[in-house]
Amino acid sequence: MEGKGQQTVDRGKVETVLNRVRPMLQADGGDVELVGIEGGVVKVRLKGTCGGCPFAAMTIKNGIEAALKAEIPAVEAVQAV
Repeated sequence: MEGKGQQTVDRGKVETVLNRVRPMLQADGGDVELVGIEGGVVKVRLKGTCGGCPFAAMTIKNGIEAALKAEIPAVEAVQAV
């Protein structure tokens, strides 16, 4: 089969990376919850003050997604749900 070659994103590794990002979110009264993983897409929910923050999309893209991609090459994107 040609293509990207589906790699599995390990839920435990994702949780480990999220646990490293979590203190920064909690310092601002927020948090992140792993909702699920579909292929290379990690689905998260921002909670607390982060849930309604106007910078939530930037937090997901530049913070959470960047951290996950740096440590887990199989992660293609992070999506808020």
